[in-house]
Amino acid sequence: MKIETQDLTLREAKLPLRPVDRETVQDRVYRQIKEMILDGEIEPGRTITIQRLSEAFQVSAMPVREALRRLMAEQALMVVSGRSVGIPTLTLERLEDLRRVRREVEGVAAAWAAQRITPDAISQLNDLVEDLEVAARASDGARYVPANHRFHFAIYELAGSPALLSIIESLWLQISPHFHVLRTSDNWQTANEAHREILNALKRKDSKRATLALSRDIDDAATALRRLLT
Repeated sequence: MKIETQDLTLREAKLPLRPVDRETVQDRVYRQIKEMILDGEIEPGRTITIQRLSEAFQVSAMPVREALRRLMAEQALMVVSGRSVGIPTLTLERLEDLRRVRREVEGVAAAWAAQRITPDAISQLNDLVEDLEVAARASDGARYVPANHRFHFAIYELAGSPALLSIIESLWLQISPHFHVLRTSDNWQTANEAHREILNALKRKDSKRATLALSRDIDDAATALRRLLT
């Protein structure tokens, strides 16, 4: 009697594509708070609480607490009292340290961006410069600080280096909230002159001039902040 056997050859099952969202709640909260800091939504001298952030993001306290710990480790936030956190105090020593490092790192990004600039990027940067000029004339910090962030990072992203961009972002987390206080000085007008110089250098793909103009922008902001700190 012949026994027939089944063909047990395994075939790969065909499954529909189901993209997995790899971003956890903690990662999302971290990213949102980080953007708030970079855009100047958390000003020096003001505090935020875990409870308030939890309510704003509609999440439990745990992911907020973990996100804040990460940002404190990056020196972007500090514990003020109890459950409140705020922007760390900017000392003259810390300001000078950030200025020197920013000149080196962001200067490299500007030089690389000049070699990769595109017509679309130039158009975007031109719109951002115009937005910065409008905000400066109106002394509108809520508009100027995020526009300044977008202008600079549009350039740094053009450099094409995620590693470099990560370093720059870490530096900006420590300095950008303090750009708010510059509205009491004439720095925003001076900065916009430098922004125009940066844009013109990028249009010409002139890495050297782009780096020099960016360094001027960083130095001018540091000088204005130094006056306000003393």
